[in-house]
Amino acid sequence: MRANRLLGAALVEANLVKIEDLEAANERLLGLLQSNAERQATLLGVLIYEKKVLSEDDLLHHLIDNDGIGLIDLRTYDVPEDFRKNVDLGSCWATWTVPFDKEEDFTLVATAYYLSPVVRSHWEKQLGSNILWYATTLEVISDFLEKIEAELAKNAAVEPAKNDPAQPAAKTA
Repeated sequence: MRANRLLGAALVEANLVKIEDLEAANERLLGLLQSNAERQATLLGVLIYEKKVLSEDDLLHHLIDNDGIGLIDLRTYDVPEDFRKNVDLGSCWATWTVPFDKEEDFTLVATAYYLSPVVRSHWEKQLGSNILWYATTLEVISDFLEKIEAELAKNAAVEPAKNDPAQPAAKTA
């Protein structure tokens, strides 16, 4: 909630949304939280997709122009397996942020919530201060996390079958 609240304040301060639009979006967000629709419970999603008072392109341009961060599309990025296996899905969904690679002493992180200081602070505590931030869309984060969840579910289903003595042994050449 705090990440959404501070994101909203930053969007108003950057003149990307009006205060009355933010208030209406916050009301809708509270309704989503009460209905246990956790994945839809994102202020950014409400502002962009439901209320249509913010363009994700405008937000991304603002981040590039004012914060100097780059853009990333994780759908075309070959994320190393150790990042896919060790991702904290709960933190990623809650912050709409994904660590996706490491270059020397820097961790590369993609986020749709860069304007929220709470999100940046959370990941700096988790990963250290050497973070290279990249902006991305809610859809890219969602697609990436859903793909990871599917991989984990598939691996969890395969693992018990490998260890089941009732299963026929694999033939070796």
